[in-house]
Amino acid sequence: MSVSKSALVRALHYTSVATRPRNTCLPRSLSYRQLHATSRLDVVKPFLLADIGEGITECQLIQWFVQPGARVEQFDKLCEVQSDKASVEITSPFDGVIKKLHYEPDDMAITGKPLVDIDIQSEISDEDAEKLGGTNGKQGPADESVAGYAVQAGGGSEEIAAEPETAARGTPEQAQQHRPRHSREDKGSLATPAVRHLIKELDVSITDVQGTGRDGRVLKEDVHRHVSQQTQEPVSREPTGAAVREDRKAPLTPVQMQMFKTMTRSLNIPHFLYTCAADMGAITTLRKKLNAAATSPEQKLTHLPFILKAVSLALQHHPLVNSSLDTRDPKKPALTYRGTHNFGIAIDAPSGLLVPVVHNVQDLSIAEIAVQLRQLSDKARNNKLAPSDFSGATFTISNIGSVGGGVVAPVITEPQVAILGVGRSKLVPAFDENEELVKKEELVLSWSADHRIVDGAECGRCAERVRALLEEPGRMMVEMR
Repeated sequence: MSVSKSALVRALHYTSVATRPRNTCLPRSLSYRQLHATSRLDVVKPFLLADIGEGITECQLIQWFVQPGARVEQFDKLCEVQSDKASVEITSPFDGVIKKLHYEPDDMAITGKPLVDIDIQSEISDEDAEKLGGTNGKQGPADESVAGYAVQAGGGSEEIAAEPETAARGTPEQAQQHRPRHSREDKGSLATPAVRHLIKELDVSITDVQGTGRDGRVLKEDVHRHVSQQTQEPVSREPTGAAVREDRKAPLTPVQMQMFKTMTRSLNIPHFLYTCAADMGAITTLRKKLNAAATSPEQKLTHLPFILKAVSLALQHHPLVNSSLDTRDPKKPALTYRGTHNFGIAIDAPSGLLVPVVHNVQDLSIAEIAVQLRQLSDKARNNKLAPSDFSGATFTISNIGSVGGGVVAPVITEPQVAILGVGRSKLVPAFDENEELVKKEELVLSWSADHRIVDGAECGRCAERVRALLEEPGRMMVEMR
């Protein structure tokens, strides 16, 4: 027996209405259905921003690579986000069509919340399904922007209109409850790159411009209106003719915010400071010979790889300095002696101070350490560091000598218990063993240790071992494995 499509449509409609209790609404995901002639299931679902590691809960959205209506394939780039540590490009795990973007550039995207709505047009694995909102039949706040399921079954389509109450998508008051709330202070500095370029050209502070766009976004019209109002207002000049410069208020960048939080916690640690000066003459002589034989600029060595290796060799004799302190339970603090030497290296990047990690220094040669340092430095300059580049540090070395200065008081980053600050080497007058005046290349090493765990003697012994290894590089070769 053949059944016409219109008859089947009416049967489905009457069945859904007849079996539903009176004065109730169908679930939102069932309020809108389409019938087609193929067996493929196309789903419009919100793709959630995944956890990108290291406890990061929010990211600043830098730019979109797609717009609504764009067709994407698996691994196509969707957007770029900036966390408090690194810039990450988010890619699509599905084939489909972009239906909605949940954030604008400069917005703070929350991990675990919808990033984009995608009309998925490919097979979905169980692992990929976990990246979507509203899976496993659960309907939560993240699914309120979902259009529903579209069951496809052959040429043409016919919409099934539900009763008025079933098609309702919530009252304006309910919609307002789920709309993100942003204060003027949060949104006042939002603008597209084009508007920011205009603001820079006109020498205007973006925080002074009243935005009339969505969520307080600053538009070009707002900037021109602000400038015209300023030109109409009389400008009072000081008798001396000095230009009046206004203060500018700006929120902390993600990197600055992370540093604010970390250093606030770190300064609760009782620091013990210790400094010593190493004669780098032997290292410099060795470096010059090796660099002269290098076939490319990338093979040339600086002092830093030698310092990292010397510290690693010293920590084998002083494992306490490479430990981690867990104070989550103040009544029962726990100490973990770390088996690997993962050194965080403070780098002065364009986005601020970053501390990527060189992993397993104990297993690397000096040349291999130099290669990793160069790669991390290049990534930092190009804003390409990934979250994995920041994970697992057991000890930190801050090379302040790249900027200048000698003695420094570095701040420990918990749960680590020590940090080393490296100054800039310089030539100083000194006396040799024959009491004759000679030139000496002096490098000051500044240590900070958590005095709750590391006593002064232990810190001093570790520091002096590092100094001895740097002054006699042959000892490093003997102790290397």
